Amino acid sequence: MTLLVSYQQYAQHYSQMTVEVDVKSRTLNVIQNLTFFNQSRDSIGIIVLNDWNNAYSDKNSLLGKRFSDEFVRNFHLAKESERGNTSNLTIIDNQSSFLTWIRPEGAPDLIEVSLREKIAAGEKVLLHLTYSVKLPSDEFTKYGYNNKAEWTIKNWFLTPARYENHHFVRYSNANLDDIANGLSDYDLAISVPITADLSSDLNETKKVKNPENIRYNFTGKNRNDFSLFLAPNSDFFTFKNSSVAVVTNLKDNKLTDIQKAIVVDRVVQYVHDNIGQYPYEKITVSQVDYERNPFYGLNQLPAFISPFSDEFIFELKFLKTYLNNFLKNSLHLDPRKDNWIYDGIQVYTMMNYIDEHHPDAKMMGSLAKWKLLKSFNLVTLDFNEQYSYYYMLMARKNLDQPLGASKETLIRFNEKIASKYRAGLSLRYLDNYLQDSIVSTNIKQFFTLNASGPTTRTDFENQLRQHTDKNIDWFFKTIIDSRAIVDYKFNEVSKTKDSITFTVKNRTGVTVPIPVYGLSNKNIVFKKWFENIKNDSTFTVERKNADKIVLNYKNEVPEYNLRNNWKSLKGFFFNNRPFKFAFMKDLEDPYYNQILYVPTLTYNLYDGLSPGIRLHNKTILDKPFTFDVNPIYSPNTKSLTGSFSLGINQYRRNSRLFNIRYGVSGSYFHYAPDAAYLKINPSVNFSIRNNDFRDNRKQGISFRYNIVQKEPSAFVIDNGVANYSVFSARYFNSKSEITNLVVYNTDLQLSGNFGKAAGEIQYRKLFDNNRQINFRLYAGTFLYNANTESGSYNFGLDKPNDYLFEYNFFGRSEKSGLFSQQLFLAEGGFKSKLNPSSANQWMTTANVGFNIWNWIEVYGDVGFVKNRDYSAKFVYDSGLRLNFVPDYFELYLPVYSNNGWEITQYKYKEKIRFIVTLSPKTLLNLFTRKWF
Repeated sequence: MTLLVSYQQYAQHYSQMTVEVDVKSRTLNVIQNLTFFNQSRDSIGIIVLNDWNNAYSDKNSLLGKRFSDEFVRNFHLAKESERGNTSNLTIIDNQSSFLTWIRPEGAPDLIEVSLREKIAAGEKVLLHLTYSVKLPSDEFTKYGYNNKAEWTIKNWFLTPARYENHHFVRYSNANLDDIANGLSDYDLAISVPITADLSSDLNETKKVKNPENIRYNFTGKNRNDFSLFLAPNSDFFTFKNSSVAVVTNLKDNKLTDIQKAIVVDRVVQYVHDNIGQYPYEKITVSQVDYERNPFYGLNQLPAFISPFSDEFIFELKFLKTYLNNFLKNSLHLDPRKDNWIYDGIQVYTMMNYIDEHHPDAKMMGSLAKWKLLKSFNLVTLDFNEQYSYYYMLMARKNLDQPLGASKETLIRFNEKIASKYRAGLSLRYLDNYLQDSIVSTNIKQFFTLNASGPTTRTDFENQLRQHTDKNIDWFFKTIIDSRAIVDYKFNEVSKTKDSITFTVKNRTGVTVPIPVYGLSNKNIVFKKWFENIKNDSTFTVERKNADKIVLNYKNEVPEYNLRNNWKSLKGFFFNNRPFKFAFMKDLEDPYYNQILYVPTLTYNLYDGLSPGIRLHNKTILDKPFTFDVNPIYSPNTKSLTGSFSLGINQYRRNSRLFNIRYGVSGSYFHYAPDAAYLKINPSVNFSIRNNDFRDNRKQGISFRYNIVQKEPSAFVIDNGVANYSVFSARYFNSKSEITNLVVYNTDLQLSGNFGKAAGEIQYRKLFDNNRQINFRLYAGTFLYNANTESGSYNFGLDKPNDYLFEYNFFGRSEKSGLFSQQLFLAEGGFKSKLNPSSANQWMTTANVGFNIWNWIEVYGDVGFVKNRDYSAKFVYDSGLRLNFVPDYFELYLPVYSNNGWEITQYKYKEKIRFIVTLSPKTLLNLFTRKWF
């Protein structure tokens, strides 16, 4: 039997839940009466329920795969008890018949319920559900339980998915806070232990203390989700004003409750005045909410610097988190597909708030007052200007993505920072262009529209178009739905006393409005918008005593390059950009040629601990041309050493071949106590990526000409040629994530004395039982070799010969002692030192490793080494690998090889091999790889 009801009488789904909390097993036992209301015009025979808590049950769920893609290791290493699930589910209809349900393949966090009869439009069906919700550890997403018996419970209950365009929206949990639930009314009765406190963003209607538990009753109307917070002692406080009750435990121990109340009231009132009345009586703003989406930049500063006041920090944290929760709860858009609207309104409002309440705030706070730091653009930049730099950081790397792209397709840095900030910048750009606060007015009206039910991006667009006579198709087509970059520059400029004539060049062909400013002693004397600049266009404007004209002076337009945006009207040299020196690192300053200087300290056995000074132009934003010069003093040899590099980057925006880099580099260091080498390497590198930016696959082709000159040494016996040149062509293809690593490399080298080709395959797999296997296969052969006696160019079995000086050996010519034990997994990749140790004809090896406990592995290597005039020799070794940080810090302990039982042999400690990486750039990649 199906119950019928008119659309006017009942317009939402309805869930009545009775929940028992079992703290010991970290489980919620649920009895739920779910009334599904068919608000569509379709007949529905299958209902899709969101069950996002069950995403934690499967390492191969979308959630698990994203953890792997982003190099989050703890989920795959977690115990079964630490990962959540939904179990013991039964679904009964109103006639007490059990209904069939399934989890779709590849989507363990969705449930398809097959009804016995289809529900017609305007009808409803009552379902009785019972199930158990096992919470996950909060180490994965910050949702779940922690070791302090505190629970943050989010996306935990079963509820109908959003229905639109004749189908349910089937979104799996991707750790994006974008569950697409249908709007529902909720009544919740929940019992918790007598020792626990419970908070929620639902309205509390009743609280009864019993001898063994506390029973709470909550209710909520027209909601898409709600959260629960359980703790032995709740640290939530409630602040009330005329708009809403704010329940928060946002941390700031240095502020008094009165100071917090003032900040909360100011933010709540501002949002109320500029967006609208929050549709519910209560809103929660938790510390977990902030930690999942912090104010990036602010949260990275060490506590001892403290450039911002405690009140300002709390205000920013509360402003961002309150806006995020306010909009997610109030706007009923598709939270994944239309995410840019949430982000845009949030950041747009934040920027306007800063302009109104903190107009003089700087990006680095009080550091701007330090005379020692005033030369840094990073320090003197206005607070709101930082947003465009975060966007340009990705645009300059050719990693930016369309704002209109679905949220799950964004790489982590774009999802968390760059795209979010650009969305706000784009709305601000549109508002500056349309003027009269049209965007602000539209936001209020769109917010009001959401009170009547679900909305779409089309509703947002249509309302904007209704508020202006200007054509704004370019905004949605170019700014929102494409990754096309905007870049205008001045060409010819002429002046008279009363007028300025200038030509604006559109460098990318992307046509959007652009403002031109006239400045006099840094004061704005005129501003004029120009439209439809498709090619070079010439304009004449009144001068008004301007001494400089600037495109996009206030950075309203999310432009790719600001360095070509200005012309001085003083003297004969219109672009007299001076040089500016800055220490360590700085943001790009469009008005200066920046040279950064950095003290360096390098080490190798022959040069010693060597101080130097690095001069370069690599600001935080990538540039088309870079230089890097690092002169270094060698105390051991009392001479000057060092390195240099020059590079030109050519980014291709709409091609899988996304970057071509032309460069030349060189270095001069000692390879022995009495001898140095000089190498110079002109090169060209081609970088290839997949169209899916989240795909960690990387491909590249490089061509390099290696010019090497070596001084003779009395310490190194080398019958090879002292001066030689080698052409190399290489290809690599890698796909790297926590659960899988696959790498292919090929290398062709041609020189007057030899020619050789080699190939390498690496494979690493982390299994569901947390066992890991590593496999590497290497094969190399000489095409010709006119210098077999010296062995200088041989394939190395346990150590590459490195005649091209590519590896960072601490003591490259050592035959004994600690530095001779340094290992690079290149060429043969063996760990034991065997005889023969190299091959002048061909060599093939296989290296295998398997973990037996955590970071302890067993390894084994086998191979054949073929030297001219000798038969191929079979070689092998085995031992233990202590894999502390893969590829960065490892120890290898040989056990058995061609040499016998090495573990019992004399001077065993000299047989131990190690991998240590000290390069700051390489180490930084360990922490940044999940973001890009």
